[in-house]
Amino acid sequence: MFARVTIVEVDPVRMSPAAAVARFKELVLPELRRQQGYEGVYVLDTPEGKGLLISLWATQEAAQSNIASGYYEAQLAKFVTVFRSPPGREQYEVALAESPSVANS
Repeated sequence: MFARVTIVEVDPVRMSPAAAVARFKELVLPELRRQQGYEGVYVLDTPEGKGLLISLWATQEAAQSNIASGYYEAQLAKFVTVFRSPPGREQYEVALAESPSVANS
């Protein structure tokens, strides 16, 4: 399994972190679920607008294919007017995973 980590910072004056998460859930999550090899996502945020998105992929190819296709940039574009700075992106191989049961996800 591979993880793509995206680091973002939204301007809380333009959009609250809660509204940004709601927008992600409405506009991005359905598209993400349609991607080949997608296995899940964690979205973490702070009241100041910092966010960390960890998307999980079955293979390294799956994690990279939607970057090459333009899908990834198209999803970021949905938030471009509220970012404080360009998002950062890294990819990792998942060496260990233990997921707790999360309520309200």
